[in-house]
Amino acid sequence: MTNPNPPGSPNSPDGKLEANFSTLILSIASSAAMALGLAPHPVSGKTEKDLNLARFNIDLLAMLADKTKGNRTDDEERFLTSVLSDLKMKYVELS
Repeated sequence: MTNPNPPGSPNSPDGKLEANFSTLILSIASSAAMALGLAPHPVSGKTEKDLNLARFNIDLLAMLADKTKGNRTDDEERFLTSVLSDLKMKYVELS
């Protein structure tokens, strides 16, 4: 299982928010998870499903994976692959 809180993520042990590839993946994945109804919206606290928005965010991650192929570290590769796979499976379950 990949680390759900990679270095530089808001919940990383160092507590610092860093603009890096893993943070970008986490940001887009969080939007997809909220749109799938897996997490509440951070402002409203409501959990709502929007499968079109979820699909958009999943497609955005897939495009990012395609455009950065061959230019990712092993950790970034594992993290992106895992997140994308998990989101795709959940999307299929809910649609």
